[in-house]
Amino acid sequence: MQGYVQIYTGDGKGKTTAALGLALRAAGAGLRVYIGQLIKNAEYSELAILARLADLIIVEQLGRGCMLVTTPEQADIDAARAGLATLKAALRSGKYDLVIADEVNVACALGLLDEQDLLDLLAERPPSVELVLTGRGAPASVIAKADLVTDMRAVKHYYDEGVQARKGIEV
Repeated sequence: MQGYVQIYTGDGKGKTTAALGLALRAAGAGLRVYIGQLIKNAEYSELAILARLADLIIVEQLGRGCMLVTTPEQADIDAARAGLATLKAALRSGKYDLVIADEVNVACALGLLDEQDLLDLLAERPPSVELVLTGRGAPASVIAKADLVTDMRAVKHYYDEGVQARKGIEV
């Protein structure tokens, strides 16, 4: 089967959720899935159910935690670079039909990775592997190389009214 590059980006909610839905669909069809979560290092609710599917979907958190309101430290950059190496190894391993680089666009936007790092990731994708990149701020050069790009646009969000992230819905 021919694999493609998909990007889920934009300022709206649902990028990781869309990628997780694709992972479930792929696993249901017998495809092997790897999810590498860059910059994430917390107990998100999806991890509980994905642990039950560990024979079908491998998930690794490759970061030190969310940094949307902090300045990245060298340790964050080092973790992102190590995470990128892990993603590349998963791509090349021959073990996976679908590889999801969750929040890789954000890692680039925050300066943890370079735009060229993402272009190199795309270039290393074997033709049979589907690669999904999620996160806000996908670079234009990466978007140009992708086969499918979905831009999640925020129209209205209850966060703007002070609602906090809810377990099972946002976390």
